[in-house]
Amino acid sequence: MTHPQWHPLEQGTIELSGALDRETVPKLWQFLQNWQPTHEQIMLSLENVARVDSAGMVLLLHLIEHAKKRNCHIMLSFVPEQLHMLFQLSNVDSLVTNHISE
Repeated sequence: MTHPQWHPLEQGTIELSGALDRETVPKLWQFLQNWQPTHEQIMLSLENVARVDSAGMVLLLHLIEHAKKRNCHIMLSFVPEQLHMLFQLSNVDSLVTNHISE
C-alpha cells in the first residue's frame, strides 16, 4: 500500500509531504488506518509539509494513538511553527510533548 504523501525512507523513518489539511486528510487517514508499524519507534519527518490546519493536527494525534495501540512510539521531527501554534491553541501541546523531537 502506498500514498503519495507518505514516504518511507531509511529504516524507522517516514516523511510526510504536501499539505495536511481538510482536503487531503480524509484520503490520507483512510490509508493510515491500515498502516501497521514495523518498528517500536518511528521518526515522522514533517520537513516537507507545506501547510497544516486543524484537520492535519487531528490526523497526527490519531496517528500517534494508532501507533501506540500497536506498540510503536511516533516522534515528530521538523514540526512547523504553524503546527506548534495549533497544538497550543487547541490545548493539546502537553499530549504531544513526548512526541516532538528537538
